[in-house]
Amino acid sequence: MSAIIDKMADDLARDAIEAAEAIGDEEVINNIGKMLASSSTTAEEAFMTAARVRIALNRARKFLDERIDKAAADVDNA
Repeated sequence: MSAIIDKMADDLARDAIEAAEAIGDEEVINNIGKMLASSSTTAEEAFMTAARVRIALNRARKFLDERIDKAAADVDNA
């Protein structure tokens, strides 16, 4: 059952992050978490974990891409 919950929570987290970015409101993610908590703390925990991990990984990926682009630009300008 845990794998099913994790998959469903991750799918919802992916959609929530996309929606939050589209409307410019990261609070959407917290609101969904609160909504889930009122029915299922297990689902809420899985969702929030998935959302936090995805957000952190997206930020890390953006940072890495920016560092690579800067290094490439520095080489081109040398």
